[in-house]
Amino acid sequence: MATDVVMPQMGESIFEGTITKWLKKPGDKVQRDEPLFEISTDKVDAEIPAPATGILKEIKIAAGATVQVNTIVGVIDAEGAVAAKAVPNPSAVAAPAVLAVSSPAAPPPSTNGAPGIDVVMPQMGESIFEGTITKWLKKPGDQVQRDEPLFEISTDKVDAEIPAPSTGILREIKVQAGATVQVNTVVAVIGGAGAPAAAPTAAPAVMVAAAAPSAPAATARAAIPVPAAPGERVRSSPLVRRIAREQNVDLGGIPGSGLGGRITKHDIQGFIQQHGAGAADQPARPPVTAPPPAVSAAPPQARPAAAAVPPVVVPPVVVPQVHELTGELVPMTPMRKKIAERMVESRRTSAHVHSIFKVDMTRIVKLREKTRAQWEARNGAKLTFMPFIAKALMHGVRTKPVCNASVVGDSIQYHKNVNIGIAVALDWGLIVPVVKGAENLSFVGLQRAISGLGERARSKKLAPDEVQGGTITITNPGIYGPQFGTPIIPQPQVAILGMGGIFKEPVVMTDDDGNDSIAVRHIIRLVLGYDHRIVDGADADQFMVAVRDYLQNFNEDIG
Repeated sequence: MATDVVMPQMGESIFEGTITKWLKKPGDKVQRDEPLFEISTDKVDAEIPAPATGILKEIKIAAGATVQVNTIVGVIDAEGAVAAKAVPNPSAVAAPAVLAVSSPAAPPPSTNGAPGIDVVMPQMGESIFEGTITKWLKKPGDQVQRDEPLFEISTDKVDAEIPAPSTGILREIKVQAGATVQVNTVVAVIGGAGAPAAAPTAAPAVMVAAAAPSAPAATARAAIPVPAAPGERVRSSPLVRRIAREQNVDLGGIPGSGLGGRITKHDIQGFIQQHGAGAADQPARPPVTAPPPAVSAAPPQARPAAAAVPPVVVPPVVVPQVHELTGELVPMTPMRKKIAERMVESRRTSAHVHSIFKVDMTRIVKLREKTRAQWEARNGAKLTFMPFIAKALMHGVRTKPVCNASVVGDSIQYHKNVNIGIAVALDWGLIVPVVKGAENLSFVGLQRAISGLGERARSKKLAPDEVQGGTITITNPGIYGPQFGTPIIPQPQVAILGMGGIFKEPVVMTDDDGNDSIAVRHIIRLVLGYDHRIVDGADADQFMVAVRDYLQNFNEDIG
């Protein structure tokens, strides 16, 4: 039976892809989920796995061609028949087959005849193509129950616990904690009553090429980054290519540390820090090689003696005393690496400006103190200051919609809904889940949504969709006591509202007759961080005036 191989859709806004390389040629044996060909889209480069086990019968689309999604690009025949017709560009499919080879001394795991269930790296969102296993919650030989947390992963969007797909014995762990693999990679095997493997694999399998000697050798993820050879296609993401264009950097001279030599954002940022922008003609330093062996040659002809040159007196070099720094060197977690990348990217992308307003929260503080106990008993949720601030933020958006927008090329996209990101501090980092359609929620609904997202974030239960699609963000460092902070805008948003602490302060009050007096009031400092590319200072200040007036004159029913 023949199985069609199609161009996959790598995201809802992706409608075509370019085949950059075939990893098999007609007649080769392929295994289901084994990398079959490579593609490049506007968003990502990726290896596409085989949809079935069999013989690659035909390649319909040669490397280099761009086709729409769902186009049939090849055919796999389970019976082993190979089409006689040759592919139009044979050289495009001459790449060697890549096989995973285990250590020769390691026997295959015993199954005792019981079928095994593969545990795969899940796709945690349409734009997520890989994940890092941060922790295994079970070890080989342990009994696992279906839907019981089995391992933890970290992706670009979210950290999550992954449940077991079936009940049985964890027979084998194929990918150790700390490794990053593509989605749908088999990371473990669960058996029925079968015995577990003798031991988990200590490291990812070595990748070797099984091809004719004339074919180029395929390698695993390089341990030492190597720049692309002249004429070789440079693998990089659209973000990396944009940074290269903006900084006038030649990607061909940058060593790639990603999968298959792919140049990551970390690679290009490190290259720019070392060589500076405009380093198009400054290729990366090549790997150090041993000097060529000395070659004996005939002695040179005698030359006239040169005039004596007085020796150059070199002043002594004073080496400053270096004090060695002591302490523990701890590698960044995957989440911390992502936070670092995104903060730097946002500072580089947006023209950050901050506007600070003092707001009298006395009315809201007294309302909360008066109704808190009854409100929480009635609604089954804690009454915090966050829904008051969220309501005020939405009032500001109605006044200045540009604060609920984003930059798309040379255009401004005004968002129909107000999707509020709520920054949540975790013991291991920071995450920003999103309240979708906040403008449609009641006060009680807002508090419940905010509390629920916070609880799921701290217990690693957030779904991928819950950390995407934000249009404006609130962050609350004030719970730790600062007067205010100057937060960084989450991309691609253009505004973030920071909450300082609420403090009792003396304030000059003026009555209706113009008489002044001093009173103790509850004061908060709110900071709007905004992108000056599209939000002017006047717009930002008018937004904050609307927020301030709403809070100081709050008169809504809170349920």
